[in-house]
Amino acid sequence: MAKQYITDKGTGAGARAKDAVSKLRTTVAQLVWLVCVVCALLLAAGALLIALDANNRNDLTSFVLQGADAVDLGVFERNAGVFDFKGQGAEVKNALVNWGLGAVAWLVVGRILDRIIRP
Repeated sequence: MAKQYITDKGTGAGARAKDAVSKLRTTVAQLVWLVCVVCALLLAAGALLIALDANNRNDLTSFVLQGADAVDLGVFERNAGVFDFKGQGAEVKNALVNWGLGAVAWLVVGRILDRIIRP
């Protein structure tokens, strides 16, 4: 008896397409996670610069603070964020608490999105 070989040309192409989609999803998940980590680092570095009373006229300091202001999403602002301290040292407390919470939020959201996107 002759053996019958069943060949399905679509199976190989389907497997390659599935692998390509899987690789694309992995790459997108990595990019999303990277963006979220960079945003969290900007907020953390900005809070540290405020706490250390860094020179605002320095270009690097100014860049980090502007970046942190941009990624705080208006919810975690250092001047009118979730917490609004008054009195002595209020600027430092506001930056540390609000931007710290913002950094944690970016990391949590980034990890959740990574898990959803990744195959």
